[in-house]
Amino acid sequence: MDLELVKKIGVAAAYKGQRVLLSHYGTGKSKVDKKGIIDLITEADTQSEKTIIRTIKKAFPDHSILAEESGLNKGNADYQWIVDPLDGTTNFAHQLGLFSISIAFALGDDTVIGIVLIPLAGELFIAVKGKGAELNGRPIKVSNAQKVSESLLVTGFPYDFIDCLDPLMTRFLKCLKASQGVRRLGSAAIDLCFVACGRFDGFWEQNLKPWDTAAGELIAREAGATVTDFSNKPFNIYKKEILATNSHVHEEMISLLELKDKT
Repeated sequence: MDLELVKKIGVAAAYKGQRVLLSHYGTGKSKVDKKGIIDLITEADTQSEKTIIRTIKKAFPDHSILAEESGLNKGNADYQWIVDPLDGTTNFAHQLGLFSISIAFALGDDTVIGIVLIPLAGELFIAVKGKGAELNGRPIKVSNAQKVSESLLVTGFPYDFIDCLDPLMTRFLKCLKASQGVRRLGSAAIDLCFVACGRFDGFWEQNLKPWDTAAGELIAREAGATVTDFSNKPFNIYKKEILATNSHVHEEMISLLELKDKT
């Protein structure tokens, strides 16, 4: 498989999706519906996704595509694209510019290309497995913070947070007390990319979907991050927990995310 061509098509699809999003952003014309009580979907989501899928299918008609809004577009399972056309829909709907487009490409179960585009910031993050990660064409790497007490962390709350509020808040408070601060941006793809380029030292969240993490976790890993679940077991995009750190603070973060104190 020509991964350079895949990357080229993925980047082109992301920029076409960006044009759709920006044509809706701040206009008040993008209809907002609800998939859940606080899980929003806008016309911008669906139109961006259609544009991205159309771009990919034109170049690779036999590839499989897993996308947030339309689900699985079946094709050759050995070549799968994983697409979030608008990560941070709630931010977008409220005219808060922290939203992104996330596109990953996997060979079988192995994610080999990750692309995250932040439209309003003009930031394009790209990683190819084994070749490092870049921001707007320049190599990036994780921070060098050695302790959580030196770290700025980021997290997110799942849409079903009411069902897991106690463990969610326990972990949040433990990390807040131990660190220099905890932020919540509202886009897991952005969170992971900001770990990758050293703006954050650690990120954790639960109950995410494959399209939330596929591109960002590869970008983070290629920039030097350690990415696992909360039990320090290997992460894959179908797991319900993700912890990504600059590696130096990973063990300390694992202990903070434990719900039972060691005796």
